[in-house]
Amino acid sequence: MLDIKFIRQNPQIVKDACQKKRVALDIDYLLEVDKKRKELLQALEDMRAQKNKASAEIQRASDKKEKKSIILKMQELDRNSDRVTVGFKEIDEEFQKLMLLVPNIPSEDSPVGPDDKSNKEVEKWGTIPKFDFKIKDHIQLGKDLDLIDTEAGVKTSGFRGYYLKNEAALIHLALMWYAFNKMREKGFELFVPPTILREFALIGSGHFPTGRDEVYQIGNPGKDEKGEALKEPLFLTGTAEPSLLAYYADKVLNEKDLPIKACGVSQCYRSEVGSYGKDAKGLYRLHEFMKVEQIVICKADIEESNKWLEEMRGYSQEILKELKLPHRVIAISTGDMGLGKYKMYDIETWMPSRFAYGETHSDSNLTDWQTRRLNIRYRDKEGKIKFAYALNNTVLASPRILIAILENYQQKNGSIAIPQVLQPYLNGLKKIERRNKIAPE
Repeated sequence: MLDIKFIRQNPQIVKDACQKKRVALDIDYLLEVDKKRKELLQALEDMRAQKNKASAEIQRASDKKEKKSIILKMQELDRNSDRVTVGFKEIDEEFQKLMLLVPNIPSEDSPVGPDDKSNKEVEKWGTIPKFDFKIKDHIQLGKDLDLIDTEAGVKTSGFRGYYLKNEAALIHLALMWYAFNKMREKGFELFVPPTILREFALIGSGHFPTGRDEVYQIGNPGKDEKGEALKEPLFLTGTAEPSLLAYYADKVLNEKDLPIKACGVSQCYRSEVGSYGKDAKGLYRLHEFMKVEQIVICKADIEESNKWLEEMRGYSQEILKELKLPHRVIAISTGDMGLGKYKMYDIETWMPSRFAYGETHSDSNLTDWQTRRLNIRYRDKEGKIKFAYALNNTVLASPRILIAILENYQQKNGSIAIPQVLQPYLNGLKKIERRNKIAPE
């Protein structure tokens, strides 16, 4: 959410941001609503002052006739106040709805363009592996080595369902522990946050209202402590980011305690309604997965926040380098980065069967766009209260990263080598080999 004062003073800048981010929002209409809202709010304050004045006059009135006249005046004020209050409530709801749709202003060095075709590669690491044998994709490797079962997954869970088995399950959990431990070493506070969220957390993070279709809503939210059915909607989160941010909602932090560095590991759920027909097979696009996510809440300084954007990107690249996975960094264009982003990178990792890089990480600076929605503030050295800046980054998500590991580490004899950095988390396991399966009777 942007500061309404900024929007009033810089309407053209906001209009340009809407155009660059392909947001169909009428800023002139928003400003009209804002003007009407201010007028009604002023009218309510004037009526409140008049009623306070009338109350004082009643106390000073010397006879019943004078008191009665003042009381009639107050009753008329009450009727007008009720009418204006209803009007204010309606216009305020419209104002709040529009404000949630105002995009953040993208950075000057973000590529300008309507979609992902305008994204720009800014860095590349590693050598694309060359195989002297016919490679298999992760689906075939999973079948051959009894690691992945999507057929049983679909039967049990529906479209995009899957089972990870045996060493794939071990590697999946090893990756989470490895990444989580990496963030502990970097000084991040560790969380296992809730994945069932109230609506305010998703509005605050910016996943609502525009991304609502991608979030699962719980059909039976349960009962409260009195045994009464919960009327408030509850949702399954697609990342730990909203719950990590919501932990600090409505708090006033001290500048000396910034930056706040928090990291969460959680199960994640996404409906993927916007990806119909894309990556329908395998582990690339799934309804549920696990992820280690990190956020940083820092003071309202663009240079410091951009420093953290680069720092967090570096954490993810450090992990990919230790896994020895070729990857590249993409600067995301204005039309591809989403409403709240000021600046954003994706990291894409090489996936041999796709003959291409696939997105595995996302790193974003949202300045005060989220913190205004969640009312996360801090007191600076002069005692002034300011909205903090917030950033988030994918540390590691699985099982998508398994695609890159299984395919890049496959061997000519059909086995799969285990990345050396993961071996200590797997009791020294160095490779996955075909096991002798007992045929069912």
